[in-house]
Amino acid sequence: MGVRERKERERQDRAHRIVECARTIAEKEGWPAVTTRRLADEIEYSPPVLYGHFPEGRDGIVSAVALAGFGDFTTAMRQALEGADEAGRLTAFIRAYLDFAADNPATYEAMFSMRLGVRFAHESTPPELRAGFETLVSAIGGGSTGDAGTRAEVFWSALHGMCVLTRGQRLAPDNEAARVERLAALFG
Repeated sequence: MGVRERKERERQDRAHRIVECARTIAEKEGWPAVTTRRLADEIEYSPPVLYGHFPEGRDGIVSAVALAGFGDFTTAMRQALEGADEAGRLTAFIRAYLDFAADNPATYEAMFSMRLGVRFAHESTPPELRAGFETLVSAIGGGSTGDAGTRAEVFWSALHGMCVLTRGQRLAPDNEAARVERLAALFG
């Protein structure tokens, strides 16, 4: 292994550390606590090193956290689907989605609420986002109309609404099981 390969590996490791550090701070303290200065201090590199990895600064780091989050999200959703029988498949997916959002609130916010430097539903959409959406589509299928993409968008919108309203304490906590079952019945 040559020097070039080692340096590239070190660069990738440093970028990964920046993203993980941002994610950890955001999950503990919220996104306002994530600044390039704070990240530089935490990983013990200068701000120019961060900008060398993420020329867009904090926005680029938030986008990288979102992309990493989509990887984790897709893995969790696939595991939920694989671990469930056919009758409980959609309910398992909904519960896994809600759990992911509750367990990773800052990452979920970066993925679905914050402005990102990537586009959804476009030819330039990164593979991480495509894989996450494809998992949504596979969870509900195409339905009787065969319009799987639109069904998945409506399903996703309902799930996202449940997450946001739950986090904002706008929904009755003791009614969550009924909401999950009703949503599964609507899309099952």
